[in-house]
Amino acid sequence: MFAPFPLAPGRRLSGLVVMFVGASAQAGGFLEDSSAKVEARNVYFNRDFRDGHSSSSQGASKREEWAQGFILNAQSGYTEGTVGFGVDALGMIGFKLDSSPADSNSGLLPSSGHDPRHSVDQYAKLGVAGKVRYSKSVLKVGALLPDMPLLKYNDGRLLPTMFNGALLTSKEINDLTFSAARLDKYTARDSTNAQDLRVHCKNKRYACDITADHFDMAGVDYRFNERVSAQYQVAKLENIYRQHFLGLVASQPLDVGSLSADLRLIKSDDIGRARAGDIDHRAFSGMLGYSLGGHKVSAGWQRMFGDSAMPYLDGSNPYLVNYAQVNDFAAAQERSWQLRYDYDFKALGMPGLSFFTRYINGDHIKVPGSLAEGKEWERDSELKYQVQSGTFKDVSVRLRNSTYRSNYEKWARDMDETRVIVSYNFSIW
Repeated sequence: MFAPFPLAPGRRLSGLVVMFVGASAQAGGFLEDSSAKVEARNVYFNRDFRDGHSSSSQGASKREEWAQGFILNAQSGYTEGTVGFGVDALGMIGFKLDSSPADSNSGLLPSSGHDPRHSVDQYAKLGVAGKVRYSKSVLKVGALLPDMPLLKYNDGRLLPTMFNGALLTSKEINDLTFSAARLDKYTARDSTNAQDLRVHCKNKRYACDITADHFDMAGVDYRFNERVSAQYQVAKLENIYRQHFLGLVASQPLDVGSLSADLRLIKSDDIGRARAGDIDHRAFSGMLGYSLGGHKVSAGWQRMFGDSAMPYLDGSNPYLVNYAQVNDFAAAQERSWQLRYDYDFKALGMPGLSFFTRYINGDHIKVPGSLAEGKEWERDSELKYQVQSGTFKDVSVRLRNSTYRSNYEKWARDMDETRVIVSYNFSIW
C-alpha cells in the first residue's frame, strides 16, 4: 500500500512548492542555503512475550518483523529581504523485508486494511511546511518533527511520528529562546493517515478513543552560562489536560572528571470537560552523572504523585529520565530508580564504538482494580559502532537488548526484546 500523507493536501502543497521555487529562483539564499539529507534505516525487531499467552486475550506470544526505511529531510534557505520565506519537506517510505501474520503488529509497519494480522508491503508519508523568518524568529506551518520537553516526537521504530500544525521559535534575546506551537493532527510512526490528537493510552491508563481538536504549547529556554540552563513550558490538550514543565540542566568540571545534573518537574491536571477523565498528577525526575575518561556512571530517581498516571500525547515521548526502551515508569504513584553505565571506546583508541547499560526498578504502583502494590523493572543494553572511514564511512550499527518484568500481568506483559538497527545518513546536496 502506497499512500502519501496527506494525500489531497499534499498534492495542492506540492503545486505551491513548485510555483514558489520558480518564483524564488533568483533569491540566492533560498537555493544556496538549502539542503537535502536522507537516512536509510534498516530495522529488525523481535519482542518475545514471556507469559505464555500465545492464544489468550492478551495477544500473540511474539512480535517479529524486519523492514527498510528511507527518510528525506529537505530544507530550503530563505528568500532575500527583511522577511524571508522558505519551504521544508519530509518524505518517508518503508518496505517490508520479513513478516508473518502470527508475529506482525510490531510497530514497524501498518496493518493491512483487509486483515489486521498482515502487514503491508510498503507505505509512505509526505509532509510539507512553509516557513517565514523575521530577524531571529522563525514560524513554520505544516509538517513538523517537534523536539521539546512537552512535545517530543517518537522515533522508536522504522519511521518517526509526524505532527501537523504551527511552530514559532524566537531567539531575539541573547541566551533566551521562546517557543510556541499549535498542533491539530498527527501521523503515527506505523501509519499513513493523519489522525486527531489524543492522549496516550498505555496499559489503558486513559481511554484510547478520546480525541481533541488541538494541542497548544508555549515555553522559554534560558542559558545562564556555559554550565547551567533552565526551561519552562506549559501545554494544553483541549478538554483533556493541562501540563506545566520546569527543568534545570547543569554540569561542573572537577579536578578529576566532571559532574552533570538533569532535574525535571511536571504537573498535570484535567481541564474543560475532562473528556479523558479526572487527571491529578505530579512527576519529579532527576539524573546525576559522573564522567571520567571514557566512563560515565549515572543514577536517576523518578517519583509520581497523585491519583493518575502521567498523561502525554499519543505519538510523543514523555520527558522523564526513566523513560526507557520498553517502559516509561509513569504509572500512578510509581516511584523508580535507575543505575546506568556508559563507555566510549575512543578512550581505548577505538573511535565510533560505544556501549551503555542501565537497570530501572519501579514499585509503589497503584494498579487499577487491585489493592496489591504493583512492581516492575527493566534492563537495557546497547552496543553501537559507527564506521569512521572508507567506503562505509558514517554507517552505524546498533544492537539493543531489553528485558522487562512486572507483577501485574493484566496490564503489562513480561517481555524480552532485541533490536538491530543499521543506519546511514547522507547528503543529496
